[in-house]
Amino acid sequence: MKKLIIISGTMGVGKTTVSKEVHKSLDRSVWLDGDWCWMMNPWVFSEENIQMVIDNMTYMLRNYLTNSTFDYVILSWVLHKEEIRDELLDRLSGLEFQVETITLTCSETALRKRMEQDQRTEEEIKRSIDRLQGYKNMQTNRIDTSNVTMNQVVEQVRHIIRSS
Repeated sequence: MKKLIIISGTMGVGKTTVSKEVHKSLDRSVWLDGDWCWMMNPWVFSEENIQMVIDNMTYMLRNYLTNSTFDYVILSWVLHKEEIRDELLDRLSGLEFQVETITLTCSETALRKRMEQDQRTEEEIKRSIDRLQGYKNMQTNRIDTSNVTMNQVVEQVRHIIRSS
């Protein structure tokens, strides 16, 4: 059965890096990054744009999930609320696939260090740190990326995928 692998976490936690490597390690896989749907200038966070982004992501996920070329569809996205993930999955009802939701977390210290290295603004760093707490109560597989290598995280993700 096809698998939709959702890799979520706050900005700067390593979603893109990990997803890229997981994608490379899985045959018959495709990787979508939720950030791609938000690359707009100016960046406007409005209800209209939120709905447009969810519509676009639903469209892409549906197409990849129904394409016989792929066994694994990897989605990396902030998804800071379970309701957003649930809405996305509700829109995919009727399709046959298994979902694995994995949340990447890290310590505030590690997050600040990574974001400073990426030359993120203090506002972005603060917003990302503030969102860390929200991920703790989500019903997902959690991986702490604070003191492990990217390869170790990728292997943990692959273990979760194989175990389901």
